[in-house]
Amino acid sequence: MSIRPIIDAGPGLNFLSVNKERLLIAVLRPLSAPETVRDEVLRKSRQDDRFRAAAAVWSKLTTHDYIQILSDDVTPELATVVQRISGLPTAERMKHSKDLGEAMVIAHAVVAAESGQPVTVLIDDGQGAAIATSEIRRLQRLSSGGQSVGSITLASTLTVWDEQRAPSTCPTERPCAIRTGGYVNSTMACRHREDRSAIGHALVLSALPAAAHE
Repeated sequence: MSIRPIIDAGPGLNFLSVNKERLLIAVLRPLSAPETVRDEVLRKSRQDDRFRAAAAVWSKLTTHDYIQILSDDVTPELATVVQRISGLPTAERMKHSKDLGEAMVIAHAVVAAESGQPVTVLIDDGQGAAIATSEIRRLQRLSSGGQSVGSITLASTLTVWDEQRAPSTCPTERPCAIRTGGYVNSTMACRHREDRSAIGHALVLSALPAAAHE
């Protein structure tokens, strides 16, 4: 059975806090998330009024099976990946909450890919995207060496948002490429408009210190 796209807390808060879950599901279809990500989304929604709406939307999506929760119970396969990408034994890494959600997103994706499945991960954090990209390249090397492995596709809030928008250009007619770090629609045109979208507002919020990435 194929694994659903795996979402990190940052993109989850970006979409769910502004009630844009239908857009997210329309582009990526039903999702999955590690237990660590679920806990982070719910914690952020309690602690920060900017993300208060996310908890109710998350509950609705999980109740109706639009988000499937992945167990973070440590398996040998999961432990191997966590230690490789973090440089710490899994038990030690799990004690530190900083960036733990994205580490578990990547670990679950790698385990699935190593079993031969294609999987998409949705990560906004730059360091997390860099680690995911490193794992993507490792899988590509394994495949080139004759091993039967799947693949990981890296997406972000911007690539999902771009997926459902018609092409546009800046008023100056000079396209501004924004590198998103992934392999899906890795650039998008910069739209300088007076009216800012709800997603654009959420992106501003999630860039602030108290937001999605601690």
